[in-house]
Amino acid sequence: MDKRVLLAKPRGYCAGVDRAVVTVEKALEQYGAPVYVRKEIVHNKHVVETLSKRGAIFVDETDQVPEGALVVFSAHGVSPAVHAEAETRQLRTIDATCPLVTKVHNEAKRFAREDYDILLIGHEGHEEVEGTAGEAPEHIQLVDTAEDVDKVVVRDPSKVVWLSQTTLSVDETMVRVRQLQERFPDLQEPPSDDICYATSNRQTAVKTMAPECDLVLVVGSKNSSNSVRLVEVALQAGARASYLVDYAREVDPAWLEGVSTVGVTSGASVPDILVMELLEFLAEHGYGDVEEITTANEKIAFALPRELRKDMVR
Repeated sequence: MDKRVLLAKPRGYCAGVDRAVVTVEKALEQYGAPVYVRKEIVHNKHVVETLSKRGAIFVDETDQVPEGALVVFSAHGVSPAVHAEAETRQLRTIDATCPLVTKVHNEAKRFAREDYDILLIGHEGHEEVEGTAGEAPEHIQLVDTAEDVDKVVVRDPSKVVWLSQTTLSVDETMVRVRQLQERFPDLQEPPSDDICYATSNRQTAVKTMAPECDLVLVVGSKNSSNSVRLVEVALQAGARASYLVDYAREVDPAWLEGVSTVGVTSGASVPDILVMELLEFLAEHGYGDVEEITTANEKIAFALPRELRKDMVR
């Protein structure tokens, strides 16, 4: 049996994650430890552990940060209430919210100003959803499941718009949109695509290789929405099996029995070193032949948060 690996490209870090991680690293260099971070800077176990060792302290809420200390807001974004609380506690803040999430926040604010009912497609409890909904809580209703579609109540069916969490499955979001359109034929689309380029690019790469794969391994953490979606997309696109692992050591050798082609990809918050470790593990099990499947070349980069840039100039 010929054994081979198909390696998805693009995979791993997106521009927003790269910017957020570098923000914490630079803040530690610039101001020294400790640097507080509200929530996980990005949803990846390895990244959080690595930054913790360097002096980052991860907290759940702003009130756990000592008065006057420095806090970084994560890539997923925060609501105005969190900004206000930080101000009350005289915290120095660096906002590492991904610019693509900020774009959705701005859309939410704009449609709220125009008095629309906003239907936010996303996962209940996800930090990004909480931040976006917090921009206009009286205008936004969360739509997570098909049942939620039936529960939506709007004031004026001709003034309804949908927005979405940036890390969802493109296909599943459109299923939800179509269900909403059946109820609200005048439902408006967001002015631009909310699902981020990196999320959709990673899903496209997986869809391309999955039909040839007996097994697709996705490197990523369980609380990473876009990583979990990649497993679902792989299975829907024809992979016989797919699993999410944080580290190569979590791969059960039994998964490889009778498998000739293994697909490998990683979520947008995953450093490539973890993918390389997985490739080494697979090579030790006879999967040394690696072919990269490229469906897009990403050239996007985001500038660091302005709070950090102004201090770095001096």
